[in-house]
Amino acid sequence: MSDIVVSNDPNRLPWAMTLGEMVDQVVARNPYKIYLYYQSYYVTYEEFHLYSLKVASLFHDLGIRHGDRVCVFLPNGREFLFIWMGLARLGAICVPINTAYKQAEMAYIINNAEAKALVSHHTLMEVAVASTQQCPSLQERLVVGGSDGPHPLLPSPARGRGDGGEGWRDFWTLLRASPPLHPPVSTLNKKVGLRGVEEVKPQDISMLVYTSGTTGNPKGVMITHEMYVAAGQGFATWTEATSEDRFFTCLPYFHANAQYYSTMGSLAAGASLVLTDRFSASRFWEQVRESKATVVNFIGMMMPVLLKQPPSDRDRDNSVRVFYGSPALAPEVLAEFEERFGARVLIGFGMTETCYGTIERLGYPHRRGSSGQPRWHSDPHFQNELRIVGDAGNPLPPGKSGEITIRNPAVMPGYWRNPERTQEALRGGWLYTGDLGWVDEDGYLYFVDRKKDVVRRRGENISSQEVEDVVKRHPGVLDCAVIAVPSELGEEEVKAYVVPRSALTPSPSPVGGRGFPASPTIRSSF
Repeated sequence: MSDIVVSNDPNRLPWAMTLGEMVDQVVARNPYKIYLYYQSYYVTYEEFHLYSLKVASLFHDLGIRHGDRVCVFLPNGREFLFIWMGLARLGAICVPINTAYKQAEMAYIINNAEAKALVSHHTLMEVAVASTQQCPSLQERLVVGGSDGPHPLLPSPARGRGDGGEGWRDFWTLLRASPPLHPPVSTLNKKVGLRGVEEVKPQDISMLVYTSGTTGNPKGVMITHEMYVAAGQGFATWTEATSEDRFFTCLPYFHANAQYYSTMGSLAAGASLVLTDRFSASRFWEQVRESKATVVNFIGMMMPVLLKQPPSDRDRDNSVRVFYGSPALAPEVLAEFEERFGARVLIGFGMTETCYGTIERLGYPHRRGSSGQPRWHSDPHFQNELRIVGDAGNPLPPGKSGEITIRNPAVMPGYWRNPERTQEALRGGWLYTGDLGWVDEDGYLYFVDRKKDVVRRRGENISSQEVEDVVKRHPGVLDCAVIAVPSELGEEEVKAYVVPRSALTPSPSPVGGRGFPASPTIRSSF
């Protein structure tokens, strides 16, 4: 683990660092190395460091302080990374919002987090403006415009949509005027920055990632600085990464996957991060080749989609050595993918509540249907335990199916302002995942099913109750039930059984989306 960034404080455990400390260390190693590739430009580690300090200054001047929440409604791009790391410098909390959300869903997240500020992309302003009218906690509204200007570090003000309307200010204009924030310095018995910035601790919350569950409304998973640091150190270890690697992701930043693995893994290894806006089966391999990617994250639906593309004599013309993702795939699918594209696939089991689930090991053969053994950290003080329990919480022997429970230092401290759900999930130091599985005699995990009433569609957890609540608001619907049905893409699709009101007959609409039109029609897919 000598090449992976760890705490340089001998009185701390290796993962007991803040994100700011981690960035400082990796920048000191190689400031001129390119960290981020996105579209037609790149950002060095030194520039990335400067961006985070300037963003911290920007939000500090807006009144954002330690523990305050800032919602981020952005597609993939450099701005998300700069804002996340800038807020981390203040001890403020970043709250990403799913860019597919509509007005009611977005307003719920903002209000539940009691966010003081929101940053929205100019292409999402219609939803953002409508949502913020219902959010009394918001004090600042920023928009990322459609053009950043020619300078790679200090772009000119955005053009096109302007400032997004009354009360909105341009993000890049404010950033250009913001000096880098000075790091905290020792003052008496506490560390306070030159401008009154409080000391940030590894146990502080860095992000609230809202994830759907059986209770309808999403729950905000509290992810600490040291959870992210441990995730990056682990992922770099599991993939045997070095500073020469290029981590590629096309997964959205409002999910934990791209945060935990691609971003933190590349930082821990002092490597490069290649970011794209979304997954495209037709463009995927060309993007991978052009970026010279070596480590790629995937979600289950990507594998069968890529395998369905017409074979090409360039299929093995790529530099990828490791694909990481979940869920466990059929052996014939794994074999076909590895043979056709010439890269090893690592299957794992993890969740937003902890990235330390299970994973396969490089150099070891796949076990049919398994997602590997408990993940490890290179430091022996990090203990990761997995057990299967019955309905009464009693541990079950190998071969017996029950609920998967996990205990390690990188488990969430709880759900944001939701003590009831926190108590259900965290019991006796163990995280109760709500997923069913079994382990064999060697400790390999085999996922069986979900206890929760959740539909897994294209990498997202969708609450049946959430969808039912929306469908029932339609004037032509008396009642409905939402279930999961198999998808040809390898996960699930949403299916709604609808009882129509008398004299009204809802009919399926061919248009996709999450909402419903005003006319008495209903969408059969979401």
